Amino acid sequence: FQWSSPPEAIERFKSQELWFPPPQFYEFCRLCNFSSLGELQKFSSARALEGCERWMPVMLSAADGFIQLLPGDELYPEDPDYTGEKKIIMSTDKKVEDLMKEDGIFHRIIIKNINNLAIYVNIQAKYKHINPLMINCENSDYNSRL
Repeated sequence: FQWSSPPEAIERFKSQELWFPPPQFYEFCRLCNFSSLGELQKFSSARALEGCERWMPVMLSAADGFIQLLPGDELYPEDPDYTGEKKIIMSTDKKVEDLMKEDGIFHRIIIKNINNLAIYVNIQAKYKHINPLMINCENSDYNSRL
């Protein structure tokens, strides 16, 4: 076990010293919004009674990578397969870059490879939550001190 700040954990992920799945990458990027544990505690106490949203990422296979679509994204299905029973596979012949050039409503994680993720969010988070910092593993910039 090793304590790491969110930016340190992301840097270790980028350098392939450790790996964590996209949902944890998303949460580390969310934690980068806070400069201290006290600030995080104040935020979580203030929004604790607001509620939560249940969501399941939906994978979109593109010509050169994958996109995990999240609720609110314009490509997110109206009726997502929460159980995996429907075995819905979304795919496109477009490249990820081309999909990202299209103006739209984004709430997604771009997966170029196992250690190259990027988060794109331009929606308002529900329940007074906070969006993750939009971090791209190829060029990250963040200043959390957690």
